[in-house]
Amino acid sequence: MATSDSFDHRFDEDVPSGSTNGCPECGGRVRTNSIETICEKCGFILDEQPIDHGPEWRSFEDDQTNPERTGAPLTPTRHDRGISTEIGRKTDGKGNELTGSKRRQLGRFRREHSRGRFRSKRERNLAHGLSEASRIASALDASDVIDEQACDLVRTAQSEGLFHGRSIESMAAGSVYAVCRCNQLPWTLEEVSAVSRVNQKRVENAYRALNRELGLPTVPPSPQQYVPRLASELDLSDDVRRMAERLAKQATECGIANGPNPTGVAAGCLYHAVQKSRENITQQEIANVADVSPATLRERWREIKRR
Repeated sequence: MATSDSFDHRFDEDVPSGSTNGCPECGGRVRTNSIETICEKCGFILDEQPIDHGPEWRSFEDDQTNPERTGAPLTPTRHDRGISTEIGRKTDGKGNELTGSKRRQLGRFRREHSRGRFRSKRERNLAHGLSEASRIASALDASDVIDEQACDLVRTAQSEGLFHGRSIESMAAGSVYAVCRCNQLPWTLEEVSAVSRVNQKRVENAYRALNRELGLPTVPPSPQQYVPRLASELDLSDDVRRMAERLAKQATECGIANGPNPTGVAAGCLYHAVQKSRENITQQEIANVADVSPATLRERWREIKRR
């Protein structure tokens, strides 16, 4: 008949099969836990496990409020995935202000740490590209998901050798724009180029290289994805926005949006919805927000109106 201890551990694959036998030294009772098999009488260790399945450490200070045993999660926005050490500046780990001599010492530590954090020029270039992509995503007020996807694309572009002959800034901006296109977000090439450190032509060339060499799942921009942002910037009502979205969908189905600038079609749909709802918004105001000319807006509006 199996003892209670053997019953508790018979499903544990790490427990040796002979753990229920008596002690070979004194014949006493043997007890097995998750780490070792030991005699209760003489303390002789029959077997032990090299792996401790318990926690790495325990915090007694905030055990109830902070049960975490690990650091911050890995992030693709850092060249080392975020596992490097960061040296503080004005306060210590408990929030106490440091003295002047200690701050100067930490300043020297940070300088040496910044010099030795990159193992090669390749890592330094990757860190610069990731920080530039994060800066552009932040300037566009994009979400963290877009930031991480853009950084992943920068990392992939470097591993595929697409940095050769192209600037790091243009590849970072092209990666952000490519992620926006893949997720059907309403940021145009002009808007991404405006917050980047290179001109629009270089951003466009970098995007084309990424799309050609990596086969990105990009889709043509549609007027529907620009309508919510334009309506929000113009502070239009939800009824006008929904009406403009329906008009943009109809324009896409009818073929009006095939060829023309999608922001111009979205502006025309918004103006047509504004006319039906009798809100006081001029063509010039909508054209300025959509970054198109009033003539383009009127032409798209006439096409939508005829439908």
